[in-house]
Amino acid sequence: MLTKIIYDKLRNSKQDEIVFTPVFFRLSNPEDRKSFEALLTDYPQLKVYDTIEDQLKELIKVYNPTVTLSKKEYSEKILEHLHGEEITDYGVWVYYPWSNKVVHLLDENEFVTLRTAANRNKITTAERTLLAEKKVGVIGLSVGQSVSLTLAMERGCGELRIADFDTLELNNLNRIRAGVHNLGILKAYVVAREIAEIDPYFKVVCYTEGINAENIHDFFTKGGPLNIVIDECDGVNIKILCRIKAKELGVPVLMEASDRGTVDVERFDLEPDRLIIHGWLEGLPLDFEILNNLKTSEEKLPYMLPISGMDTLSPRMKASMVEIQQTITTWPQLASAVALGGAITADTCRRIFLNQFTDSGRYFVDLEKLLPDTRPRSPYVSTMDPVAPITDHDVLMLVNNVELKDDESDFVPEISEIERMVEAAIKAPSAGNNQPWKWHFQGKRLYLFHDRVRSLSFGDYQDMASYVALGAAIENLQIAAFKMNIGIVLSPFEIKEKKLIAIIKFTRTINFNLLHRPEQLFSFINSRCTNRNLGKRLPISANVYQSLHEAVNSVSGARLFIKDDDQTLDALRDIISASERLRMLHPEGHMEFYEKELRWDDEHSKSTADGIDIATVDVTPSELVGLKLVKDPEVVKLLAEWRGGKALEKIAQKAINSASAVGLITMPEFSTSNFLKAGIAVERMWLTATEHKISMQPMLAATLHFARLNYGNGEGLPDFMKFEFGELHNKFINIFPEVVGSAEVFLFRLSIANEPKVKSYRQSINKVLTINKYNY
Repeated sequence: MLTKIIYDKLRNSKQDEIVFTPVFFRLSNPEDRKSFEALLTDYPQLKVYDTIEDQLKELIKVYNPTVTLSKKEYSEKILEHLHGEEITDYGVWVYYPWSNKVVHLLDENEFVTLRTAANRNKITTAERTLLAEKKVGVIGLSVGQSVSLTLAMERGCGELRIADFDTLELNNLNRIRAGVHNLGILKAYVVAREIAEIDPYFKVVCYTEGINAENIHDFFTKGGPLNIVIDECDGVNIKILCRIKAKELGVPVLMEASDRGTVDVERFDLEPDRLIIHGWLEGLPLDFEILNNLKTSEEKLPYMLPISGMDTLSPRMKASMVEIQQTITTWPQLASAVALGGAITADTCRRIFLNQFTDSGRYFVDLEKLLPDTRPRSPYVSTMDPVAPITDHDVLMLVNNVELKDDESDFVPEISEIERMVEAAIKAPSAGNNQPWKWHFQGKRLYLFHDRVRSLSFGDYQDMASYVALGAAIENLQIAAFKMNIGIVLSPFEIKEKKLIAIIKFTRTINFNLLHRPEQLFSFINSRCTNRNLGKRLPISANVYQSLHEAVNSVSGARLFIKDDDQTLDALRDIISASERLRMLHPEGHMEFYEKELRWDDEHSKSTADGIDIATVDVTPSELVGLKLVKDPEVVKLLAEWRGGKALEKIAQKAINSASAVGLITMPEFSTSNFLKAGIAVERMWLTATEHKISMQPMLAATLHFARLNYGNGEGLPDFMKFEFGELHNKFINIFPEVVGSAEVFLFRLSIANEPKVKSYRQSINKVLTINKYNY
């Protein structure tokens, strides 16, 4: 009968996928002997391995550790041990149908004694006996394979229940120890077979459908309750489900992440009221029906982040996660990390069973920290000259060194009027909302300073963006003055030391040639804002475009170019998004974005009263995670080395995909005075767009880095960035051939989108304006 069963298994090729239990033949049993002889006769191609004599010799050595025996004495001891039984009949013949091999082995007790002899006394005989009573469940068989094999090799438990619905694929073989002949076979069977080839007596139960709501209770209880469950699965729903069940039954949970030697321990056996995942999922729904219906990354993300511990991932893992679905398909796992994880988890499991470890928590066995690279590293050297803040003393010194003659037409506004004008001025836009201004009123004049400490930036080549912001502030000041029937005159002088930018005196005569629709535009100073919300690519009317052109053309030398056809917008999207990526990959661009611009929450934004509140950026949860992953400078360094980071283009791509148009403002020359005038043009256009309910968002990474490339020979850019920015600029000029010979100053998108619910904060007027009524 047994032979027939074997024959049936061999005849059915599909059965080869599901055979994972070896067949035992004890020749003292007549039926077994008959079946075994028939097997050998009918299948002469079977490979037979018989080292029983050597095994008996080793066993006798284990039983007699204090005695050194000769070859003759070993033979005598073996004969004595056999008690007259033929050595061929002694023990068990084990048949492995999947490999067509028959192996002659000691029977179970002697086999286990000999195979685990080298464990003593790290695991004593008494401890081995205790461990043999324990049952371990393993869910997921990548790291789980390493854990399972290590537990079986050490005999760290008496039964393994392994669950995985997947089959072995070629790309699993970077971390799963298995031969290529196992491809296409269920992972559970591959693991069970390997354990059986190490220890055919070790009990393995396979759950080849994986774990689900229907079978999880069986997994935990059938054949006796589990003593530990090891979670190595990918599915967030199963990760949570197994913990809910483990907590219900008081079973500890272990998890290893194969990154930084991370191991997670939750002792529900000792802490029955402990919250799952250390309470990090508190506030999230944990109903399995809800969890089972999580389909998209966006839906799973709130659960996965606390489980994975994003802040504690290694830089390489963070950088790799940014590359998923860009240059790789899933997160990487190395055989060394998986092997280490198997060792750590098996060791922790054993110590829990032996009451040698009783804590819960997340732990790290980080080899890169334990065995660090101690070579000195050359720090990145900034190309930016340090800048000292403008003090009140500096302001007075600069003001008192300026020689200006009074004029009969000079007018001294009330202090309240000065404050109202400056209030309007500081609502102007600035790159990264850095607000690079400082104002001082003394005697009869208002002085505008460039506070470079606030705006110093690698991206802001020659302070181009800062001067645009200062020009926009001057425009708001002019409009506010007009509303109070006050004229302003900018006194001409040479800008020195990049500090004092403008000297403004006041008259009762308004020069309308310096203004553009001030009555109408004043109403939109307070509501003008950068709108980063994604809209729809809807057409903008010709009348609106005409109004925007008139606003820009009202400034001498300023020109506006607008592109709104789909093909051109797609080409600009690629240029703009690639520029954003390169900016982020540059160490100073990265530092400036995270340290100077980005604000993670309202409290952070309010405390600095500057920068860009992340709530103003229309990003998905997964994109927000990406921004947090890339915050680590080591991550960006790796992405730059790999020439990766395409995911960093996504936010800008979405912005242009939802834009109705992209515009560019140019000036005749690349100079400070032209940048200031461009700022006036920008603000007139922006206020006009706001009047027409058109949203605007600057997209400056491209033009600012083009300026560094074209006017500064790419100083501070690595060669690969110089090359790529050069290629991008060539494509840019193909789109805007009219701008050749001009300074490309301000690039932006126009869209029709919902009003932003959150707006960035501004410095209070008492922080940026000082007043001295008298000359000193």
